Amino acid sequence: MQQINLQQLQELLNSHQPPQLIDVREPFEHEAYNIGGTLIPLADIIKSAAVIPTDKPVVIYCRKGIRSQIAIQRLEAKFGYNNLINLQGGVEK
Repeated sequence: MQQINLQQLQELLNSHQPPQLIDVREPFEHEAYNIGGTLIPLADIIKSAAVIPTDKPVVIYCRKGIRSQIAIQRLEAKFGYNNLINLQGGVEK
């Protein structure tokens, strides 16, 4: 599984081809602290796969990096994604 830290994410966001961000936390967490990602709670990730691009990098994040790892594992296993990147340690750091 591809991993990225907060510093690397900031560099990517400032690049000419920023990644899409997917937040797999719950709505109340997203409202409390949002870094600009599209909210798709972990429980909804499989049924929302159609909105997750396959042709560019997608950084998936949560609070500590655990739910995002689970989301990536599920998406890769079911749909064969190979462009998903986990935000290591999540947004809590």
